[in-house]
Amino acid sequence: MKPIVKIKNFLLLFFVFISPSLEANKTTHIDTIYLGSGCFWGAEKGYESLDGVIDAQSGYANGYGIKPNYRSIIQLKNKYNDNNFAEVVKITYNSNAINLEKILKHFFETHDPTQLNRQGNDIGTQYRSTILFSNEKQRQLAIEITEEYQELLINAGYGKVRTKIEPLDNFYFAEDYHQDYLKKNPNGYCPDLSTGIVFNDANKTLLNNEPLRKGKQILVLDSQNYCPYCEKLKLNVTDEYKGSIPISYRTSDQLHGLQVFSPTWATPSIIFLKNGKEVFAHQGYIDPKDFYELLGKFKLGDSEAFNVAFNKGTDARFCKEYEIFKNTPDGVFIDKLSGMPLFDTRDRFVSRTGWLSFTKPVEGSVYELPDNSYGMSRTEIRSISSDIHLGHVFDDGPNGLPRYCINATVLEFKPRNEAI
Repeated sequence: MKPIVKIKNFLLLFFVFISPSLEANKTTHIDTIYLGSGCFWGAEKGYESLDGVIDAQSGYANGYGIKPNYRSIIQLKNKYNDNNFAEVVKITYNSNAINLEKILKHFFETHDPTQLNRQGNDIGTQYRSTILFSNEKQRQLAIEITEEYQELLINAGYGKVRTKIEPLDNFYFAEDYHQDYLKKNPNGYCPDLSTGIVFNDANKTLLNNEPLRKGKQILVLDSQNYCPYCEKLKLNVTDEYKGSIPISYRTSDQLHGLQVFSPTWATPSIIFLKNGKEVFAHQGYIDPKDFYELLGKFKLGDSEAFNVAFNKGTDARFCKEYEIFKNTPDGVFIDKLSGMPLFDTRDRFVSRTGWLSFTKPVEGSVYELPDNSYGMSRTEIRSISSDIHLGHVFDDGPNGLPRYCINATVLEFKPRNEAI
């Protein structure tokens, strides 16, 4: 929420709830709606991100016969029990800053309303899709938006909307630990179960996906709501990536023009594209080592470079890449997958071994491991950023310095003025 909107909303709440006598004869523009779209944790966070929404609070609504709390509704976890409470979010908003139509469209776009009494792996009547209205105007708008979305879903091959539209009969706040759950638990559960079908608003600007339709591309499927594992992926993996294959981020409603076959409800997902068509994908968080192995499969394929990087292979002596790199001008050799600097031409020397040789790596770019394979005692060199095998280090370099014997096939070269 923008700071100015926050301040305006705070002042409105102050006058409405703290000083009612001052505002008794004025329109407050404060309204509420109750929406259920499965687990309320992620939904609550999503509504709070909308400019004009003052507060979003998790609770239980329109149930009967039991004391409403999380334990009791779980005991009634039965997709046929219509008396069970629904997990809903009470949304308080400033209708001068955001209209109910926008909130309802957000509601439909961020879950799958064609699922009956479930969302993904959450099964039971408490997870039903529902709109609980408080007046006739809300009811009529809910019906109109539902019908509009139903048409869009049918055109995309989806089935009937199962959202229950009914008057709000009762509402009880959920336990304290459920309120702002994802703020309190940044690694909390937050599936993105949206269909990817969005309303055709005239003012909605589509991202340009044309660059993603050319050559090899890495697409990260991000969540429309807050997703801790999406943030963890960025922090630990993709924010550090500097490789030559471009990486882009999209949400499930931004995949127009792309041929994506994997389910788009699982976030984060990494989708490897070639000319706009999915080659393969990985769903969920992935650590850097596994990410780069997938990237190696995508970029290197069944090649000598892949064998070197992931099977501790060795280039042929005087290989093509060695001949290209042995006399390159001033610059830096980078990790072929991560794009991070590994070796500098200033530290290169001619060893006449048939492999690139350096007296030292770029500081902090590699690490060493003992290698006793083939009956020899050697020291292996691996890239810190991608964990790929690079070569070995020996103690027979010039002037008593080490000799880093490095495979050229797992490197790329950048002139110094282009190097990171």
